[in-house]
Amino acid sequence: MKNFQRLNNLLGWSVFAIALFTYASTVEQTASFWDCGEFIACSFKLQVPHPPGAPIFLLLGRMFALFAGSDLTRVAFWINMMSVMASAFTILFMFWTLTMLGRKLFDKKADELSLGEGIGVLGAGIVGSLIYTFSDTFWFSAVEAEVYAMSSFFTALVFWAMYRWELIEDESAANRWIILIAYLTGLSIGIHLLNLVTIPSLALLYYFKKKEKPTLFGGIAALVVGVVILGIINAGIIPGIPGLAFFFEKLFANSFGLPYNTGVIFFVVVFFGAVIYGVIYAQKKNNPTLSTAVLSLAFVLIGYISYTQVLVRANFNPPINENNPSDAISYLSYLKREQYGSRSLTYGPLFTARVTDIKRGDPMYKMEGGQYKIYDYKPEYVWEKDQQMLLPRLWSQQPGHAQLYASILGLPKDPTDQSRYVKPTFGQNISYMFTRQMGFMYMRYFMWNFAGRESDYEWADWTRPGKSNLPESIATNKGHDNFYMLPLILGLLGFVLQFLRKDKDWLIVAISFIMTGLALVVFLNSPPTEPRERDYIYVGSFYFFALWAGLGVIALQQLLSRVSKNMVTTGGLAFVLTIGVPIMMGAKSWDNHDRSNRWHSVDFAKNLLSSCAPNAILFTGGDNDTFPLWYVQEVEHFRTDVRVCNLSLLGTDWYIEQMKRKTYESQPLPISLEMDNFRTGINDQIPFSENPNVKDGIDLQEYIQLVKQNNPAIQVQTTLGQMNVLPSSVFSLKLDSTKIRQMGIVSKEFEPLLNSDRLTWSYGQSDITKPELIQLDIIAHNNFERPIYFASTLGSQSFLGLKEFLQLEGYAYRLMPFKVPGARDGFVNSDIMYEKMMTKMAWREMNNPKVYYDETYRGAPVVSARIAFYRLANQLIQENKLDKAKAVLNHCLEVIPDKAIPYDQISVSFIGPLISVGEKAKALQMAQTIMKRCDENLNYFIESNGDSQDIRVNLYEMNLVVQQLHDAKLENEANKYEQMFNRQYQRLGNRLDDGSGAE
Repeated sequence: MKNFQRLNNLLGWSVFAIALFTYASTVEQTASFWDCGEFIACSFKLQVPHPPGAPIFLLLGRMFALFAGSDLTRVAFWINMMSVMASAFTILFMFWTLTMLGRKLFDKKADELSLGEGIGVLGAGIVGSLIYTFSDTFWFSAVEAEVYAMSSFFTALVFWAMYRWELIEDESAANRWIILIAYLTGLSIGIHLLNLVTIPSLALLYYFKKKEKPTLFGGIAALVVGVVILGIINAGIIPGIPGLAFFFEKLFANSFGLPYNTGVIFFVVVFFGAVIYGVIYAQKKNNPTLSTAVLSLAFVLIGYISYTQVLVRANFNPPINENNPSDAISYLSYLKREQYGSRSLTYGPLFTARVTDIKRGDPMYKMEGGQYKIYDYKPEYVWEKDQQMLLPRLWSQQPGHAQLYASILGLPKDPTDQSRYVKPTFGQNISYMFTRQMGFMYMRYFMWNFAGRESDYEWADWTRPGKSNLPESIATNKGHDNFYMLPLILGLLGFVLQFLRKDKDWLIVAISFIMTGLALVVFLNSPPTEPRERDYIYVGSFYFFALWAGLGVIALQQLLSRVSKNMVTTGGLAFVLTIGVPIMMGAKSWDNHDRSNRWHSVDFAKNLLSSCAPNAILFTGGDNDTFPLWYVQEVEHFRTDVRVCNLSLLGTDWYIEQMKRKTYESQPLPISLEMDNFRTGINDQIPFSENPNVKDGIDLQEYIQLVKQNNPAIQVQTTLGQMNVLPSSVFSLKLDSTKIRQMGIVSKEFEPLLNSDRLTWSYGQSDITKPELIQLDIIAHNNFERPIYFASTLGSQSFLGLKEFLQLEGYAYRLMPFKVPGARDGFVNSDIMYEKMMTKMAWREMNNPKVYYDETYRGAPVVSARIAFYRLANQLIQENKLDKAKAVLNHCLEVIPDKAIPYDQISVSFIGPLISVGEKAKALQMAQTIMKRCDENLNYFIESNGDSQDIRVNLYEMNLVVQQLHDAKLENEANKYEQMFNRQYQRLGNRLDDGSGAE
């Protein structure tokens, strides 16, 4: 086929254009939830994100941000476009990889292919690359500012480069490609470490080319070498080089008395001098293999040097400076990702294990007096020997995880110790790995991409054949995509064909598929539940299966050739029959991947900040009530007077130190404790140990001072030395009522409650964690001079037992100097909250049914809004301000209607208030919609043995509807719906008591 190469280039750029158009048309216009807000803010100002960082991503992101010009609201769009471009180029290189693999199936060079064979090969490239273009996980990552799109690009580029290298016969030219691949590998470290797992398969490809007659032993040896190279880079170069640098730094400072950083400079000079010498030595010896190896190492290091950007920027103390990797100690910790902890992979404790002893682990250093001094040791836990196991998959001891493990496995309580469950057997442990980790946490994601996804609800199943009678809530869900398993079938056809015709190439693709999929499952050893779906981790394995899906076109052509010997006809027919698969995938998936008119991640952040008074301190919890706030403050410069204080990070010494510095218009937080009081390992958890002398209460300021002094009055002896304790469950804080009244922070209706010179509350008989200690320190020394707010999304423990002192003012509670007895969920100041909810907040496009909102949006953002509207309306009804209450309820239904965001558990509670304000027709319409939907859902869940939690939620909603109608004396409607509820409840029998459906 004489013009094959020209067509190969033309069609490659054509699928690139299709992918570019697709992703550019559906890209998010602003910062998405999760890590995107953090990455955009850090790219825009070259700040330091969470470990291990992504310096190449940030540098490229900064370049793309320049396209926004002076319009700061477009910065996020242009950084998102970086992912769009990277993803489109991924498709381009995937197409070219597929056509190379396709040619190899025919054992012909490009110009030797017949017309029919060329059609088959090019058709394989088009179909396979477009299947991946429209696959669920890859498309998701392609339209947001996350590292996974860029990571996929490097995976595709390196894999293409290896097969391109294989075609080059001139050894000197081929070696240049090896060096290029090494450089790309080094650069990919500055994006994401997932790219490294393809190294073993690349080593195998190298072996197959170099050996004319490869053997089984040789292939295994090549794989071992690849794994060793992977280990050298991942465990040697990445943390090892900084570790060696710190060794010399410590030696030079502590032993030789030289200034800080002298040892680091010495090591860098010696190390890179050695690398340069190695390059020169290899050239002099005229040894191409040695020269290529040394140059490859050098170019990996050149790519890895991008991490110096982290060190440089950290020393400028930017507002976002996670882990503050500005010196040898913190930089090493940053690269080792120490803040995430570790988990046993080969042998270790199960979730049923108890700690029997705590020993001293590795030393922890601090910089003091020109030296690196040990201030403490990392705890090394000793576990019960009989509660440990090989390959411990059931390991997590996080709150709630034991119950999940037990529910999944059906474990009973230990008859000898009712506080824990019986130890699972090794068989149960391995069964969990295959069914839960590999099945539910990987194969389910795999099938989403190649069979279809049932819905976008949390933990949704894949679209199984034969499932019918879907309820409206699933059938009309934009995330419901049924691909009829056609991409999967194509992939299996390609899998078989490549195995039969080119078993070496099949092995390379198969190992890449396993290493980026199941091997990662084993390595990551996921806990029983995650904060979000983690399919994006395994996007690399979906890439390699899509290669087989492309080769499935040639497999189909070969099957059709049994009917017709005309290869042009069979090639054309195979292409026509299969091109419909990616077209179908694109058509079905467009609506649930189109983010082009979605703004609420930013509006949610602004609404949360708008809930706060000027110069406020705002406590937040997770990623989605923090990262979007960072984005709007750092990029759009919105409400920079508010200090966002993330409680997940407030347990780290570097973050506490940052809170003690001024940032923009926000003054330093009033934290009295010093670094030696909250270094890593110090006061991480202060246990409760009641002292009868102060059981009635302790002054908070005095207690914080005792902690600061490490006063023996609040210490007990442990195996690790003296430890601070909490001697009382009651705190009190002195108030200056006169000054507080003059500040005007208490509304007139609440002034009678300001009748004491002390604020006294029960913290509870629980330990104080470091974040809570710092919260208490801030409260103790703030003296109500700055407004302190708690985000409404926080867990109950984060409110420190202060709920009766918390005034709801939108999406956040404000700490007040008085108590409303019985206000277990805070109280509402209707005047302040009405103004904020009705005039200072935005819900752009949340009423547009054409805009796609997934489970993330339907979670905290929507729930926060509906709860706020409900609480405000209820308070107004109690105050007999019915017109205002009616306006609030109607405003909520207008900005977040059911047609765009389906009613949830909070919406059900609107029925009673709507009736109270004279909106009976709306209330009955809402009741009818909810009851019909719940009835359909329950029919489906019961018949399909669905999740028991889903069943409970729907029963709860039905029951709440009935209760509110009874309360409103609408007995006809209440009785009708009560019969519906009773019918479903009776169908369940004992179903809700058996703990099934733990997923």
